[in-house]
Amino acid sequence: MDSILIVSSSLKVSSSLEELLRFNSYNEIVLAKNAGEAKRILVDRDFDLCIVNTPLTDEFGSNLAINIANRGTTQVMLIVKSELEDEISDKVEDFGIFVIAKPVNRQLFWSALKLASAAHNRIKGLKKQNEQLQKKIEDIRFVDRAKCVLIEYLKMSEAEAHRFIEKQAMDMRVTKREIAARILKTYEK
Repeated sequence: MDSILIVSSSLKVSSSLEELLRFNSYNEIVLAKNAGEAKRILVDRDFDLCIVNTPLTDEFGSNLAINIANRGTTQVMLIVKSELEDEISDKVEDFGIFVIAKPVNRQLFWSALKLASAAHNRIKGLKKQNEQLQKKIEDIRFVDRAKCVLIEYLKMSEAEAHRFIEKQAMDMRVTKREIAARILKTYEK
């Protein structure tokens, strides 16, 4: 994880978290004093990790954590009073939010950070895989549309249209999608 947003109304907690993270080579750290400021920051950019120290001055912090978790691949860590840990965990765990009870010791914090990092990397990998699969599906649809055009205009069978596109792609050393695009450009106006 490269970028971290710390949301805390307590300057002391913000400073100690920032110091702890910088000591362990996390350099891109942004601080926000409340939920409103954090939301304004998040409009312009995304973070790999967001740490919310509750309570905040303008809200408790769990709703902010849920909103951030719902935005995408940002991992969220919520720091709450120990007597609220179970209640808040029940509320936010389904959103993939890590809850840590106060007072936070370094070992527990680093364990939670490693878990958040592992989850973040897993989600990024799955997102990339999903994007690749979406592109393949889009390519297949594009090629199928071109096959339909060949069937309609050149009266080819489905197998002939498929073979035609494959052969053109091999002969011209381009992708089947590029051949499909040329076919669609020629016949669909």
